[in-house]
Parts: sequence; structure tokens; C-alpha cells
Amino acid sequence: MAREPLEAVPERTHGAPPSAAVPRAGTVRRTRAVQWAAEPERGSALLITLMVFVALRLGRPLARLILYVIAGYFFLFAPRARGHARAYLQRALLRKPTARDRYRHLFTFAATILDRLYLSRGRYELFDISIEGEELMRAALASGKGAFLLGAHLGSFELMSAVGRRQPGLRVALAMYTQYASRISALFDGGPPEGAPEVIPLGQLESMLRIRDCLEEGKFVGMLADRTFDDAPAEPIAFLGQPALFPSGPMRVAAALRRPVIYMAGLYRGANRYHVVFRPLADFSQLGPGAREAAVRAAIERYVALLEEGCRGDPFNWFNFYDFWQGPTHGVDA
Repeated sequence: MAREPLEAVPERTHGAPPSAAVPRAGTVRRTRAVQWAAEPERGSALLITLMVFVALRLGRPLARLILYVIAGYFFLFAPRARGHARAYLQRALLRKPTARDRYRHLFTFAATILDRLYLSRGRYELFDISIEGEELMRAALASGKGAFLLGAHLGSFELMSAVGRRQPGLRVALAMYTQYASRISALFDGGPPEGAPEVIPLGQLESMLRIRDCLEEGKFVGMLADRTFDDAPAEPIAFLGQPALFPSGPMRVAAALRRPVIYMAGLYRGANRYHVVFRPLADFSQLGPGAREAAVRAAIERYVALLEEGCRGDPFNWFNFYDFWQGPTHGVDA
């Protein structure tokens, strides 16, 4: 199955002690995001190239018809991902997901990947996009000090480019682990250079300096913060009924650089409709002495609460097809 890059910032800093209601980090096993990213992808480079040709030359309606076949293939022949998706859907829907639910989940994933291709080419006229909380972006842009945009593998983060078209001067740099980018990233090659976002590769010595420089220039720095890996610091937070680990690096970087953090999600609502949501997460610009750890923990908890709200409201938009909770899924099978 096609994958998206894993984003977090491996800042090795000890977090504040978790609350009594949530197990300590050592009691929650690490998610298998890296192992999942390392697994061989299904589908050949030739098929991806053909799909790009059909989408760009023959149009979105025909390309979407082909997606029904692609989603059906993964529904039938990807049992491990299908099992983990079923476990997630059971948590999000609060009931046992039907076969229709599980197929819809896969089709939504495929549809957002296809639409990322058009967004990377600036084909915004193809979509009906509504925006909630746009005033937060205007205020952050007007301050000239930059801000962090924290998203998740929920819907399409690439819709940020559509928001940028409505706000002259809004520039976004994406901080990500480029070594985990999949073959699907080839979809974005060949787009107009002016539409390509600036990418800051994480895990390098100069990563933090580049993030700081972008903020000083008044840019937004976007990261996805719902996957942990290796020894990156993480906090155990209750999510959809069970504790899971969430990276603390992004919030720690924002706190260290004393910048505001805005939650962002681009939710797919079917056909050509998307709904972009911006919510305030944290403002670390006025942190008092000794207040950083508590503020970081509170910000991560709010991020997880907003993510859970998104998963409840738009359950087919969350695309982590591995054992996110790292525990037994009672009553759930593939």
C-alpha cells in the first residue's frame, strides 16, 4: 500500500511525568510506523506512471473509476493492513465496521492520494473547498513571526496549498523525514516549481536551524505529529479509548522557539469536496520560567483530543494502516 512520510522531530528531551490516569511511556509499546514504512510497497512503478498519465491526460472522472478497482485490490489482498484498519474503525465508529465501511476507508485513502496529484499541479478548480478557522492563519500571517502547523495522517495536508492561494504572502515549509517517502511521491514530480513546497529534511544537524530561519522569515512550518518511531521521545495519551504514544518533539521545538502552534486537517467529504479545519493548539510565546514541560504536555493532549474529534467526525479520513495502539484488539480480526 502506498505510504506517506513519517513526521516528528527527534529532540531528546525528557517529558513531564504522565498523569495518573495514563500509563507511563515505558508501559506503552512503540508503534510499528518504521517497520510498516520499511515493508515493500505493492504496485509497480509502471502502474503508478500509468495512473499519473490517465489522471493528467484523461481526467479525474476516469481516474476515479480506476480507484474503485485499486481499492478493491487492497481490500482483498492486503489482510494485515485490512485487519489494522478494521481495529481502528471499530474504535472510531463505536461499532463493528461493515465490509462497506472498510472498503470506503481504503477508497478514501486512494481518493486523497489522487487529489494530491491535482493539487500539486495547481488544479484547484477541480475542488469545492470550505475553510474553518481561516482567521487564525490571517492573524499568524499578520504577526510576521511565523507559526507551526501541526497535522496528522488525517485527510490531506496538501490542501494547505489551496489556503495559500487565498492568502497572498502565506508560505509553508514542510518538515519531514524524507527517507521514508514512498514511490507515491513520484506523483508530485513534474509540477510547477512555484507550487512546490519547501521541504526541510529532519534528522540532520541543520534541521533545527532551517526551521528557525523559516519562522524568522514569517513562514509557517508544517509537520505531521501522529507517528512515533525509533527512540524519539513520546507521550502516552488516551486516544479512542486506549493509550497510544504520540511524539513530543514537534511541541518541544515550538516551545523552544516560542512560537504558536495551529492544528490543521484537510478532511475529504466525498466527490470533489474538502473541508479544511484550523484550530488553536498552543502559544508558547509567553512561557514563564519552569512552565515549559506542563505546557508541552497540555498541548500534546489538546492535539490528541482534536485528532480524536476528527476521527469521530470523519472516521474514514485517518490513514495509519498498522497497529497504532500496539496491543491486542479484542473481538477484531482481519
